[in-house]
Amino acid sequence: MSPEEYGRYDAIGLAELVAQRKSSARELCEAAIQSIERRDPSINSFVLRMFEDARARSAGPLPTGPFAGVPFALKDLMAAYAGVPLTSGSRFYGDFTPERHSALVERYLDAGLVVVGKTSTSEFGLLPVTAPPRFGMVCNPWDRTRTAGGSSGGSAAAVSARLVPMASGGDGGGSIRIPASCCGIFGFKPSRGRNPTWPYVEGWEGFTQEHVLTRSVRDSAAALDVTNRPAAGNPYFTPPGERPFLAMLEDAPRPLRIAYSSEPLLGRSTHPDCRRALEQSVELLRSLGHELCEDRPHVDRRAFIQHWIAFMAGQLAAEVRQAERDVGRRARPAEFEDMVWLSRCMGEALPAGAYVEAVRALKREGALFDQFLARYDAWLCPTLGTPPPPPSALRSRGVWGALERLAKRASAGRVLLRSSQTLVATERQFDFVSYTPLANAGGQPSMSVPLSWNAAGLPIGVMFTARLGEDAVLFRLARQLEDAAPWRDKQPPLDAAHPS
Repeated sequence: MSPEEYGRYDAIGLAELVAQRKSSARELCEAAIQSIERRDPSINSFVLRMFEDARARSAGPLPTGPFAGVPFALKDLMAAYAGVPLTSGSRFYGDFTPERHSALVERYLDAGLVVVGKTSTSEFGLLPVTAPPRFGMVCNPWDRTRTAGGSSGGSAAAVSARLVPMASGGDGGGSIRIPASCCGIFGFKPSRGRNPTWPYVEGWEGFTQEHVLTRSVRDSAAALDVTNRPAAGNPYFTPPGERPFLAMLEDAPRPLRIAYSSEPLLGRSTHPDCRRALEQSVELLRSLGHELCEDRPHVDRRAFIQHWIAFMAGQLAAEVRQAERDVGRRARPAEFEDMVWLSRCMGEALPAGAYVEAVRALKREGALFDQFLARYDAWLCPTLGTPPPPPSALRSRGVWGALERLAKRASAGRVLLRSSQTLVATERQFDFVSYTPLANAGGQPSMSVPLSWNAAGLPIGVMFTARLGEDAVLFRLARQLEDAAPWRDKQPPLDAAHPS
């Protein structure tokens, strides 16, 4: 099978070829390897190639799961694969290697997936762009001067460029939906408790959910069917419905009452291209018989951002402490990206009470969001506040550079927490990710759907969020939109991505 033929299929389509003996797991594995070798050097989505392991696994025997023989990639964060380095995008981790699979990886393997490599992430998943100093920038396949988004940027770019049909991601503030929007693919964040988090107990106070990035809706639904069951040691569990999510896609969605708004939630403005994408989506939904009402949840933008800064600072301090335990030595500032070390310094200076207060405030906003959603079947907005920018556009050089230097000093954390410049620098990030974090605070299912491309040929996603536990509402709606405005055959200029 050629890489071109291989790239025309989604994961279920490839699994069907194997099941019908029209192709073999070995042939799919070789097609994936050829695609990665040809296209990834100019995209930089993979940080670790597991080709020999993949060849051995594809030679069989494989589990008789729904994805038997399908090539797959794992995000290099949380997705522990026994005997393979897990770096979290950090130089500090070196070649740290976990001894056991994480619970979610075990379920992917039980489904028959063949892991061909690990994909790049921003360091510790902190930033909405994927350009860790250790591995470099992940390029957007649609325009290699633009970001692929983050933190699951490597997985999104790999799926968009047809290197694999499906790849894992994690979403603690938008990290599945952000890169899905940037790369023109489907990104679904499940309800809190759908997927196991062991051995991490919970990710970011329950804000983080792992799942997959895909080109088709059915692949995402089928993957959630594989992973959505209880796991010992997990603090949350959202039970599946009466039927599998994949089977529910066959049901025509009833007319839905959908609220919508393009007004920024956490950013200061919304780009005209993103507003235009929303307007086009509203017209499409009305033509499909849905009721659209202009409305939005009301969030205290400044307070939310301040609480988010404290929340992330506490998380990064804990992440660096865990890294020190894993590696067995003390961390040094030079071994981390500046923003990570800044956050770590603030987290170490943050009083415990202030951290708990921030978590409670964010979860309260998330609960109020669920109350808002009680009046509707879903809420629609742009996924992002801007089209995918160059990664440098999200960094503040002058003032932030001074803060980076300040962070090298032991007393920097308290100074940074009190500094108004910390809020100013963070606001630039929230202009980009204005909409995504609210569903993480509330645990609601949320998806980015690739319905629009702007005049420059860049994907512009729109985001739908439903009430906690109502993932099926979103999947059925996404399938209807996929049929009405197909995106699966749209692909980036892959020939241009080939090295010369």
